[in-house]
Amino acid sequence: MNGFSTGEEDSRDVQQICCLLDGDIRCRKIAGNASYSKRVQKTVAQRRLKLMIDSNAHHTYICDFHKSRIQCARTKRRRKDSEDDSNETDTDLPEVDLYSLQVNTLRRYKRHYKVPTRPGLNKAQLADQIMKHFKTIPIKEKEIITYFIYMVRSNSNKLDQKNGIGNDTT
Repeated sequence: MNGFSTGEEDSRDVQQICCLLDGDIRCRKIAGNASYSKRVQKTVAQRRLKLMIDSNAHHTYICDFHKSRIQCARTKRRRKDSEDDSNETDTDLPEVDLYSLQVNTLRRYKRHYKVPTRPGLNKAQLADQIMKHFKTIPIKEKEIITYFIYMVRSNSNKLDQKNGIGNDTT
């Protein structure tokens, strides 16, 4: 080891860049540990994302930016071709990205709301099951927003009231 590069550098010492072409431009971000698998390729094709693997890349690892972009595309609901023709009432609701939550958080939600699932689900499957349940919860927007504004203005929350802590104690 004389400190000079011989061209045969250990692959662990060199950080790889993302293997994807975004449009026709090669991504220059550092690749993470997420792989551009067949399942991910299928999601990209279904969602018509303009991503493809660069044929010059010698690996299949993608950056965190593209990973989150693909995950967000997976959670978004398919919309009808004509927005005027849509009979669905919930197409204008914002999507909640449950895939970014930790598995323990998803499990706590499942346990709290008693969401029926089969054992041994991975994170994506568990998030899908919880998303189905989450969309069935009725929401009274006006009441929720009013309560939220009240709580912000009074500088308190429901948990403080349960624990006997009010905004008059210091």
